[in-house]
Amino acid sequence: MGLKENAPTLNQRIDTLDTVRGFALMGILLVNIVALLYAQTPEIGSVDHWLFQFFNFFVESRFFVIFSFLFGVGFYIFISRAKAKGANSTVLFIRRLIALLALGYVHKMFHPGEALFIYAIFGFILLPFYRLKARTNLIIGLILSIAVCATGFKPLLVLPLFILGLAVGQYGVFQDIPRFLPVIKKVQGVTFVLSLIGLFIQYRLTPADPAMGGANLVVDDTVSEETLQQLMNYTVALTSTGLVMAAFYTTTLIRLLQNKTVQTILSPLTSYGRMALTNYVGQTVLILVGSYLFDWFGNLGYLQTTLICLGIYMVQMVFSVLWLSVFRTGPLEWVWRLFTYMKITPLRK
Repeated sequence: MGLKENAPTLNQRIDTLDTVRGFALMGILLVNIVALLYAQTPEIGSVDHWLFQFFNFFVESRFFVIFSFLFGVGFYIFISRAKAKGANSTVLFIRRLIALLALGYVHKMFHPGEALFIYAIFGFILLPFYRLKARTNLIIGLILSIAVCATGFKPLLVLPLFILGLAVGQYGVFQDIPRFLPVIKKVQGVTFVLSLIGLFIQYRLTPADPAMGGANLVVDDTVSEETLQQLMNYTVALTSTGLVMAAFYTTTLIRLLQNKTVQTILSPLTSYGRMALTNYVGQTVLILVGSYLFDWFGNLGYLQTTLICLGIYMVQMVFSVLWLSVFRTGPLEWVWRLFTYMKITPLRK
């Protein structure tokens, strides 16, 4: 393919990266709110049940993959830019991870399923991979991803996805998308076919009881070994299909963003993704405050949680656009930068 490592331009925002990150954040909220509010298990045949099935086939284990992959891309860009400026990139990134670890620890008290704490831990493991060639990281990331999918244990996918993101960053895909469009089109085509196959397998393995599948997996002492094996097979299918569908979603969105009209329409999503840390934590705050004020906890179904998500999207996108019209970066992103560089930088434009 004639690929070579390609460093990003200093201080240049990559809008496509921000837009894809915002897209991932939207999907993550749809899954997280169900667990945070203990959404009611839907009755078969109800609207909530159809939404539950939609989430299992098109949302669960898809957007988490994209968000984790983008962390690896961001890691490469951060380290490369720090090196280009003559800074000690390793020290800066370690400070960045420590700050993320602290924030994730606090966030985990209110949101047990949050990802920042795990990201920070795996971030330390990612550091040595920067010294490897892009091709080596690509191969390692693919092999580890396949191995983890075979276990069905989604949290272990974080490191392979970080490494894959690092490899894509080393190749410079997001820094020079037009040059990589032929490769992106091929990946899109292959992952589309694999997604159809994976969805069919996942459908055949889907448990009849909604409480036994997807994000609401419930297992107790009364479950037989045969049922446990079925659940294991379903989890493997869910995780594997999620991986290839995430690649299809990402490549499709990248291609759409080559159109100027699409870029304009999705510009609020770009601002949303540019403030991903603020909006990710803000999602939890809005959900918990709403639950306290309106007694949502344990009393809502999937339709209601989805409508709440739509409201949160609207509020946060408007906030992100207005905030970035005045300030250089999001509030939590500014604090994160403060701890990374140990100096105060201007927040207002």
